[in-house]
Amino acid sequence: MTPVPPVPPMRPILLTDLPIRDDLRGRSPYGAPQIDVPVRLNTNENPYPPSAGLVADLAEAVRRDAGELNRYPDRDAMALREDLAAYLGHGLSARQVWAANGSNEVLQQILQAFGGPGRSALGFEPSYSMHPIITTGASTRWISGAREDDFGLDPGKAVAAIEEHRPDIVFLTSPNNPTGTALTMDVVQRVVEAAPGMVVVDEAYFEFARTGTPSALRLLPGNPRLIVTRTMSKAFAMAGTRLGYLAADPAVIEALLLVRLPYHLSTLTQAAARVAVAHRDELLGTVDRLRAERDDCVRRLREHGLSVADSDANFVLFGRFRDRHAVWEALLEHGVLIREVGPPEWLRVSVGTAQEMAAFHEALSAVLAVSDVIPASGRPGRDEPEESA
Repeated sequence: MTPVPPVPPMRPILLTDLPIRDDLRGRSPYGAPQIDVPVRLNTNENPYPPSAGLVADLAEAVRRDAGELNRYPDRDAMALREDLAAYLGHGLSARQVWAANGSNEVLQQILQAFGGPGRSALGFEPSYSMHPIITTGASTRWISGAREDDFGLDPGKAVAAIEEHRPDIVFLTSPNNPTGTALTMDVVQRVVEAAPGMVVVDEAYFEFARTGTPSALRLLPGNPRLIVTRTMSKAFAMAGTRLGYLAADPAVIEALLLVRLPYHLSTLTQAAARVAVAHRDELLGTVDRLRAERDDCVRRLREHGLSVADSDANFVLFGRFRDRHAVWEALLEHGVLIREVGPPEWLRVSVGTAQEMAAFHEALSAVLAVSDVIPASGRPGRDEPEESA
């Protein structure tokens, strides 16, 4: 019997071997490092878990709905949208609110409806890094505008960029990630007036803004091309629920219905989100504590002689370091994980509990004491970057 020759081992298939779209080649997926360390301050989560009472109500909601899991969920999530409209206020109705799996799916649906081949989206960077990623994924051209040295946005320059590029979608982020910078309503209004297409104001961190900071929700009447997005992942402390939502003119919701997948929000997701909205006073009760920790963090970082961006969010951007990766690694060796994100020479720390923040400050003090990581040209003080970021 003739022996069968051995089959040569097959070479593993690489991503570069696949016929993916040309505009996706060479790109890296989004994601913060997931490392098991004692102190994790890198993903801007609310560090306070839900109470036993909220967990019990959530378990009851799941138990109540579990008997209907053989049926599809409410395709348009009307009860949830009514709850979210009541929370947002500003006279909004359920017809003006839409929800999806995290604010990222909300943004994706906006790009699918108003972007696409031959269209463009403009954002002012540094800003949320998912905006260009989602834009590219929707076959839309990304245009990068610039922020000021203090990470603010000059309305005149923003309008000039819009007039130059005529984008189909403009992204504004307030408070901005990763800088924490909030926008004035004058900037938003002028952008809305200048934009030929849709304007998306990403307010994922709005609940952390200082008291009296206005929301772009107040500009919705009379501005049918304005969209304001929110999330339950941050102040609501429900990141595991994956629930994002937006407010806009009812016609915008009709446009999104054209691209949303059928039954995109599961029965259990809707149930969990409704329980969270019902417990909003409890969940948002931690916001004042986190604001206080944020402001204390800004003060202590500046006492180190570091540059720190004024923040209206639950994170702080600080620098400027000759080798920010070395600082990030040194903090990790002390059991503290922060985020290496944003402009070069800067790092971002999420605001955690008092104990977590104490561990961060202790670790940072130790790192700065033994490392020559701050640029030799000096330690800039409050809002005094050495050069444009």
